[in-house]
Amino acid sequence: MAQKSNTTTVKDIKYYQKKFWQLFLYGLGTLILFFCLASWGFFGAMPSFEDLENPESNLATEIISSDGVTIGKFYNENRTPIKYEDLPPHLVKALVSTEDERFYEHSGIDAKRTFGAALRLGQSGGASTLTQQLAKLLFHGEGSKFFLFRVIQKAKEWIIAVKLERQYTKNEIIAMYLNKADFVNTAVGIRSASKVYFGKEPRDLTIDEAAMFVGMLKNPSLYNPLRRLEKVKNRRNTVLDQMVRNKVINKQQRDSLASQPIVLNFHPESHKEGTATYFREYLREYMKNWAKENKRPDGSDWDIYSDGLKIYTTIDSKIQQHAEEAVQAHMKNLQQEFFAQQKENKNAPFVNITDDETNRIMTQAMKNSERWRVMKEMDKTEEEIIASFDVKTKMKIFSWKGEIDTTMTPRDSIRYYKHFLQAGLMSMEPQTGHIKAWVGGIDYKYFQYDHVGQGARQVGSTFKPFVYATAIEQLGMSPCDSIIDSPFMIHKGRHNVTEDWEPKNSDHQYRGMVTLKRALALSINTVSAKLIDKTGPESVAALTKKLGVKSDIPNQPSIALGAVEITVEDMVAAYSTFANQGVYIKPQFISRIEDKNGVVLYEPVPDTHDVLNKDIAYAVIKLLEGVTESGSGVRLRTQSGGSGDNRWTGYPYMFTNPIAGKTGTSQNQSDGWFIGMVPNLVTGVWVGCEDRSARFKGITYGQGATAALPIWGYMMKKCYEDKDLQISKDPFQRPDNLSIKVDCWSPPKAETDSTAVDNPEEQSTDEFEM
Repeated sequence: MAQKSNTTTVKDIKYYQKKFWQLFLYGLGTLILFFCLASWGFFGAMPSFEDLENPESNLATEIISSDGVTIGKFYNENRTPIKYEDLPPHLVKALVSTEDERFYEHSGIDAKRTFGAALRLGQSGGASTLTQQLAKLLFHGEGSKFFLFRVIQKAKEWIIAVKLERQYTKNEIIAMYLNKADFVNTAVGIRSASKVYFGKEPRDLTIDEAAMFVGMLKNPSLYNPLRRLEKVKNRRNTVLDQMVRNKVINKQQRDSLASQPIVLNFHPESHKEGTATYFREYLREYMKNWAKENKRPDGSDWDIYSDGLKIYTTIDSKIQQHAEEAVQAHMKNLQQEFFAQQKENKNAPFVNITDDETNRIMTQAMKNSERWRVMKEMDKTEEEIIASFDVKTKMKIFSWKGEIDTTMTPRDSIRYYKHFLQAGLMSMEPQTGHIKAWVGGIDYKYFQYDHVGQGARQVGSTFKPFVYATAIEQLGMSPCDSIIDSPFMIHKGRHNVTEDWEPKNSDHQYRGMVTLKRALALSINTVSAKLIDKTGPESVAALTKKLGVKSDIPNQPSIALGAVEITVEDMVAAYSTFANQGVYIKPQFISRIEDKNGVVLYEPVPDTHDVLNKDIAYAVIKLLEGVTESGSGVRLRTQSGGSGDNRWTGYPYMFTNPIAGKTGTSQNQSDGWFIGMVPNLVTGVWVGCEDRSARFKGITYGQGATAALPIWGYMMKKCYEDKDLQISKDPFQRPDNLSIKVDCWSPPKAETDSTAVDNPEEQSTDEFEM
């Protein structure tokens, strides 16, 4: 009986052993099959070998200045990759200490942590390694809350993690993880986060700053420094504790760092804010067309928002900074004068226009507004839309003292914004055509019209050098030749004029015999008229076109006095031809474009052609030097001041080096210009209101010498103080065997522009009088 019992027991053991091994093998087989099916994509697509080779997607396109500074980005996600070598060691150690202590020991899956998490059913945290977290970030995002789907996703995550470990080194995995992590507030990736939160590169992060970023990884929305600073600080200190535990720092360091407050230098990256905003928008429109015309190797279009392109521009970040600072300083100062003069104007800011003209301007502004567009899409009638402009609304408005929260009608806000003086500035290197600075307005967030590339305005006397250059070329004249400043008339029928044209000097004075150099320095209108009468307006228009001006130039003598609308960009390029010994170079703003791997996709070829011989170009330079030696630009050298000098921002400038330049003032002082040149930098400045009828009443503040020249002076002072820039103070290069007389005798007396009349009764716009 006992023997039978023992036999039964042995059979039972063998039976259960057999069942155990059957279940084990079936389970193992099922598990292997499950992972194989997952790997083959049965439960959803898996990344291919090519995907694993090129996992980076949705990378921001960087805009890089000529001195290596990232001045902006185009992006869906604000993410710029960084190499492991550029990560500070304490950031890497903080990451490993907190997120994956055995990172350097496992091959993608930490068996110990995984087993422990399984026993706890995931109740006390997950077991994901850094590689698994990277797999999730790269290929399938957040996990499902449904248990079965979550198991499948976890299996896929393990498989991808193992593949990533085979494909990449540990250092590459860390770099990829930090490049992909989202730090909220427009910051994706550690480089963007460092820039946005602390205004620095990752390599410059301190230990406590690095610990803050590592702490945010657990839940970026929860640990958002802008919303829950105390919670973020506690989380940062937890990371510091982990660094102590892993012997990265000691207890004393931890205590010192933990006591430090979190001090943010928060600068969210926005398309409407930051440096070179107008230029970046101009570049964006260019790149949209470039992407259509230049295809990827597979024939598809490049995506400037997600392909991680690198656009190396010609902009110099320091010159751009000085230019923006000059525009801000002067426009803030000049705007005070404008507001003061408009206080007694019942139709401010418009001057000498009828009610019908005012209504036309206001109606057109309403139709161009975002409010009109939105309400039109809502199928509102025109009467309903117009009525809405008279309903008071809460809004945030621009002011030079900062944004203001207020309540006003949209109609009143339009009139308020019409008060603001605008500006356009462009700097260019004449020998290369490289644009070094581009300031299209006073504030891109509120005023998005670009007054460099888009806006063509009347150029006034800045057109006169084109007339003088034509006269020197065709008539064989020199800057030292004399001409009589006297009353002059072109009669009806000559040069296509439809009635007698008698231009006058706006100070109503005539100086008799003057040299061409003196005539241009004082911007004498009668001399310009006499010169164009001799050359013919067709010759002047032809030369202007050769100088790269794209505007229509009428074959009328009045163009000699600046009755032509031209962009700042074209004017700077034209003047640069004189500084480049008569060779025109089309303005260039891109040096090259690379893909995310550094492969060069595009390098522009300079577009150049000869316009004038070296001697004539140099003669024009010497004419323009006279403007700053004794003419309307002499305030660049003086220190004694003058009428309205409280608005000569940055004065005195006290330049002693050779400067060629020209002021310009259009009809009714609607436009003020100054274009100034030194041998390696040409800068053009325009100032005026959006509408020509919004202007200064008198010429003291409306003329180019007050409205525009101070921006040039302020900027150049900053550039000369910045020794890294090496802006030239040398004379312009004199051609060998110069055949034109340029060294003229002149009296030492300094005078102002003949347009710079201080007596309001004499402030005339006769340079356009027919």
